[in-house]
Amino acid sequence: MFAQIYEITLMNLRNLTSRLGSSSVIVVGIAGVVAVLVGLLSMAVGFTRALETTSFENRALVLRDGSNSELSSGLDVAAYNIVSRLEGIRVASGELYVIADIPKQETGTPANLVIRGMREAGIEVRPEVSVVAGRMFEPGRSELLAGVKAVAEFEGLELGSKVEFRASSWTVVGHFETGGSAYESEVWVDLPVAQANFRRGGFLSSMRVLLDESVDVAELARRITADPRLDLKLVTEEEFYAGQAEDRAALINTFGYSVGVIMAIGAVFAALNTMYSAVSSRTVEIATLRALGFGALPVVVSVIIEALALALFGGLLGAAVVYLLFDGYTASTLNNASFSQVAFDFAVTPGLLKTGVIWALGLGFLGGLFPAVRAARLPITTALRGE
Repeated sequence: MFAQIYEITLMNLRNLTSRLGSSSVIVVGIAGVVAVLVGLLSMAVGFTRALETTSFENRALVLRDGSNSELSSGLDVAAYNIVSRLEGIRVASGELYVIADIPKQETGTPANLVIRGMREAGIEVRPEVSVVAGRMFEPGRSELLAGVKAVAEFEGLELGSKVEFRASSWTVVGHFETGGSAYESEVWVDLPVAQANFRRGGFLSSMRVLLDESVDVAELARRITADPRLDLKLVTEEEFYAGQAEDRAALINTFGYSVGVIMAIGAVFAALNTMYSAVSSRTVEIATLRALGFGALPVVVSVIIEALALALFGGLLGAAVVYLLFDGYTASTLNNASFSQVAFDFAVTPGLLKTGVIWALGLGFLGGLFPAVRAARLPITTALRGE
């Protein structure tokens, strides 16, 4: 049986060049499905990775209790002073988080840009920060430091440029990187200047705290929550950004698989049509093999293998195209939790490429199964007469 499967399959594959036009329908259709599916899923992976890489070991946020984002959070200076002096907190940075509408580079339409006010401690709690052009903003001046992805996404953030935020003018004095994290989609300014210009005197949105390595995070969080003077909570950055990434990534994944299924249905019908045509054109050939003693099962298996081979080629083609075109491509989307644009790089990972190839093989199997069964069930005498 295995020898028969080998011989028939080898014959089918050698004859593929004579059916190049019809076979390419399967290849192109499945390549399109894989490219679209993997491309969309790589958005979710890239978005999640951008937020996850923002978290840093031993770093946490202090927010108003009940708040799930910095935009909806708030605390006063008195609360900041209490928390910053707690045992286990090495460095504390009180920060202001506001949103401004800035035109995007590609479309010119306004989009939400995060403006983060901070003091020098804001840099201390973020050791991953690297100023790659210009310099740090100076305290007391209307100067800003822009993340490299914000520079790429928004207009007017080039070095030396002046940008208007709500009737206040700021000078771009530097650009920074943070290893591809969501911070790169923000601009940073001096906290007191931001509080004055945005009329938020004495108001803080949140605190970033760098914790001692030996601290019990759960116990520290319990102490902050239980303090009657405070209405605050402490969450690690890992927990915070995992929660922010979850909803958006789930939406992108749902959309990606929905589009993939719709395209897959079309690809399966194309494969069915092609394989039925291939079987029909080889009716006499298949009947002759059956008359010579070849079994029905080898015929079925050989047709399925042919469909799988075409599907595999299409899957690899689609995977190669999406990897070359989209891996590392920078885009941005609205983070619903923070109500701001987050720039991220598409991440075409080996896991996604594997998923795409598995989908391709599944489509090839479905496209070849029914034509294969039909080929095996053809009456030999009828088929030999070409009927």
